[in-house]
Amino acid sequence: MDPLPIPQTQPGRDGLAALLARPHTALIGLDFDGTLAPIVADPEQARAHPDAVPALAALAPRVASVAVITGRPPEVAVRYGGFAGVPGLEHLTVLGHYGAERWDAATGTVTAPPPHPGVAAARTELPRLLERAGAGEGTWIEEKGRALAVHTRRAADPQAAFESLRGPLADLAGRHGLIVEPGRLVLELRPPGMDKGVALLDHARAIGAGCVVYAGDDLGDLPAFAAVDKLRTDGIPGLLVCSGSTEVTELAERADLVVNGPEGVVDLLRTLAAQLG
Repeated sequence: MDPLPIPQTQPGRDGLAALLARPHTALIGLDFDGTLAPIVADPEQARAHPDAVPALAALAPRVASVAVITGRPPEVAVRYGGFAGVPGLEHLTVLGHYGAERWDAATGTVTAPPPHPGVAAARTELPRLLERAGAGEGTWIEEKGRALAVHTRRAADPQAAFESLRGPLADLAGRHGLIVEPGRLVLELRPPGMDKGVALLDHARAIGAGCVVYAGDDLGDLPAFAAVDKLRTDGIPGLLVCSGSTEVTELAERADLVVNGPEGVVDLLRTLAAQLG
């Protein structure tokens, strides 16, 4: 059995110790893209690391809850993750659209409120805006239902295209009551009040979590890190894990433990399952 990595901070070590001592109270929260699934040029081709589902299926029965928290629609994350119908994952929850939509493995159904009208309005204007901004070939729009994402990873100069669009997209979002969330060469327009921190806090409180682990890789995961910090101040231990990359360093600076991308996250999940077995 591989040894568990040691968190570099005392709060992180306390969080890991609480998980090992009281796994039946633990909530394991996980981002999808960049954390369970490697980042790829085409988000529609993203798939969970091949060892992610076996690791989750081994760990999930030993803890209170495993929740995948993602900006994607939950049914897409379920399909790309291969989460449906897996023994051991009967109580998995996918909180999609930053918690606005919920998929429960027990029922296989999605529950969701009505969509924000600003998304439809922005959707109509977005192609013309990209044309006026001279975003160039390789910049494209991902339709996410309750949100819209503009990707620049395929552009000739991805970072320059990303920076040139930040202002115009912020203006568009502001006109329609939306916000812009920057990520790894992607800018997402979505309604306010939807973030991974809110989703994580709500779920932790709903299940009465006694400790919380959250693993993410991108700027959109910072609210979830802040949520774990909030829970810590309330006396609930937590562990912050960064799925490390060279594209985003902010999470690594905030994390208690940095692992080597999705492969490192899967190794951590697998080792936790073995320790708790």
